[in-house]
Amino acid sequence: MIGIVLGSGLGPLADAVAVEREVAFAEAGLPVSSVPGHAGKFVCGKLAGAPVVVMRGRVHLYEGHSPRSVTAGVRWMADQGITRLILTNAAGTLNPDFPPGTWMMLSDHLNLTGVTPLEGADFVDLSAAYDPAWRAEFRAAALASGMPLHEGVYAGLRGPQYETPAEIRMLRALGADAVGMSTVLETIQARSLGLTVAAFSCLTNWAAGLSNTPLDHREVLATGNQAAQAMIGLLTKVLTTHGTPT
Repeated sequence: MIGIVLGSGLGPLADAVAVEREVAFAEAGLPVSSVPGHAGKFVCGKLAGAPVVVMRGRVHLYEGHSPRSVTAGVRWMADQGITRLILTNAAGTLNPDFPPGTWMMLSDHLNLTGVTPLEGADFVDLSAAYDPAWRAEFRAAALASGMPLHEGVYAGLRGPQYETPAEIRMLRALGADAVGMSTVLETIQARSLGLTVAAFSCLTNWAAGLSNTPLDHREVLATGNQAAQAMIGLLTKVLTTHGTPT
């Protein structure tokens, strides 16, 4: 079974699921997000014939939640039996070759939140946090369908403020291609549970200092909605072509 986490504005991905049941975050004992674009429920069913649990929305550190609360949804899906996890997010792009409106598959990340959901737990190897074999499947499917799919490093910050131009220059120097306020803690939690992980950033806007347009969450939601269809096609193609991953 596959778990899928939907970021800001990416709710339409859940509409492609043949729904069997829905579970509200509160019903599952999870905190509910206060951020627009995060519905706050699990959708269980099938996508392209594969059993999935879709998490519509997530909670964030910047809402005042702890790292353990932020990753509670990953643990809940693992308890339901998922073995693989697809994370999506809305992110600002730092790479001039990765324009807004396209998708980036994460090859690695920078955890700049200063926290971890694993405090007090055992050590976890993150040398291949985003599964190379699964990434190859997505890469091949995107190429076959003509979908632009970049690959790069995601920088996860705490937020909620957007970054300054100076911070963006720092992140570029550190090797980041995109920046956002989620995903890295969920990846750490998932790998600690033995889940196979793939992650994708919907590049919704140029990061600060790379354009003259002020950063606005409404733009993030609008671009995410527009780009969601491409990701639905990619997920459907991978699940249909390669079958249900174990």
